[in-house]
Amino acid sequence: MYRFLLTRQWVFVTLLALVLIPVMIELGFWQMHRHEARVAQNALIAKSLNAKAVPVEELTAPGETLPRADYWRQVTATGRFDTEHEVVVRRRTNSDDRVGFHVLTPFVLEDGKVLLVNRGWVPTADDQKAFPKVPPPPAGERTVTGRLMASQTTDASGIKDLKGLPDRQVMLISSEQQAQLLGKDVLGGYIELTDPATESPEQIPAPDHDSIGNHFAYAVQWWLFTAAVPVGWVFLVRRELRERREREREAAEEEAAPVPA
Repeated sequence: MYRFLLTRQWVFVTLLALVLIPVMIELGFWQMHRHEARVAQNALIAKSLNAKAVPVEELTAPGETLPRADYWRQVTATGRFDTEHEVVVRRRTNSDDRVGFHVLTPFVLEDGKVLLVNRGWVPTADDQKAFPKVPPPPAGERTVTGRLMASQTTDASGIKDLKGLPDRQVMLISSEQQAQLLGKDVLGGYIELTDPATESPEQIPAPDHDSIGNHFAYAVQWWLFTAAVPVGWVFLVRRELRERREREREAAEEEAAPVPA
């Protein structure tokens, strides 16, 4: 009665089930890994934001790549803003998802090194090729505080680093690129300014570290789908078997029925 499993149709159904099971198991683990990564990142953000602010040069130096353990650390720096070499970063959104620019201003430290400061978001001008209207930073020497971030790359951000942009516009916040443009020692990474607080540029909000997303639920769903595959296969086999037996019974009854005279 089970010889029908060797037909082309049922061989295909069985092979499909055998392929789906490991694929869906792997997809479940992939979502679980994403869940674990999100939980770990949330813990890192919370730890960094709650840590005591330290002088920026304790955590980074010119040409250095910021280690992930120091992302979002609160740092301080004393110096002055260099608005002459200020640039804006294209295609950035604010908390309301409006597209505009981030304002990137070099901050010259007392020892002559430069710290890149993301002062926040401003809207685009009517002419996107024009430099937007940017409120100036406080003049003179002062101390600033911000969240330390790694230089942005295309691989990490997914943003293509376009060439031939309008003057004083960039796609990525890169300490390496700005070091070449400025001809100075630029500390690795940059900071998102938190103090002094300003309404314009609109300061970048602290990263979300409470939400864990739906990855865990998706992992459970994939594993439930995995369990459903063999159950569904067995159900289809039993239904096919029942239908075949029913057809054979009906055929037997027709053969046994008396032939009308």
